[in-house]
Order: sequence, then C-alpha cells, then structure tokens
Amino acid sequence: MSDREETSKDVEKVKIPFWRMLLSVMQASFGVQNKANKERDFASGSIAGFVVAALIFTAIFIAVLVTVVRLVLP
Repeated sequence: MSDREETSKDVEKVKIPFWRMLLSVMQASFGVQNKANKERDFASGSIAGFVVAALIFTAIFIAVLVTVVRLVLP
C-alpha cells in the first residue's frame, strides 16, 4: 500500500470540525482552496455542515459589503 492510500484512509476516518468547514468555505469562495483540502472536505465533511457554513459566510460577506458601502457613500 502506498503512502498516499494510507493518508487518504486516515483522512476519511476523521470528521472535520465546523470551524474548519467555515474556513474551507471562505478559502473556496476566494479561490485559494488547495486540492488536498478539497479532497479532505469531500471525504470527511457533511453536506449539511457545508451548507450551514456557506449560509453563514454569505450573510457575513453581504453585511460587510453593505457596511463598507454605507461608510464610503455619504
């Protein structure tokens, strides 16, 4: 068995925490997610956790944009 196969099996056993899902959603939204993290997320993350993380990120992102626009425009 190769090292890559062993590490992929180890990754599948570990469930990632919610804060890691949120971080992964932020990285993916800005296009800086690497292949290893993407594979880990698909192997060990739950779809419900990623949906919730994406909704939270979207709400925060929109709130920040609205706040910045209100501060810039008189």
